[in-house]
Amino acid sequence: MQKVTGIGGFFFRAKDTKQLAIWYETHLGINPCPSSYDEPVWNQQSGETVFAPFAHDTDYFGDEKQQWMINFRVEDIKAMVQQLENANIEVEVDSTKYPNGYFARLSDPEGNPIQLWQAVYE
Repeated sequence: MQKVTGIGGFFFRAKDTKQLAIWYETHLGINPCPSSYDEPVWNQQSGETVFAPFAHDTDYFGDEKQQWMINFRVEDIKAMVQQLENANIEVEVDSTKYPNGYFARLSDPEGNPIQLWQAVYE
């Protein structure tokens, strides 16, 4: 059986595509979608990716109208949270250390939920 090898893109609707792309680049370091084949795309580090459908009535994403939430792996969650807070971005840090690491949540300027994850396995 052929299997996919990873996520090749994440596409979603936005009210202001240019400003939202700038926000993701400025605060999370994600290159915007290139306008030509000569421009670089965002290259992520190899690592784990959880692909998990949730029940339609979950409150895990926050707003009940939200259909998705993206989880980004980070190397140093404390430093990332500090960087975001220094830019006046509200971040909710989960103080629990889970068996697979640490988590924090924020929203982009259009209210899309983002989860940050620093993997730690012992």
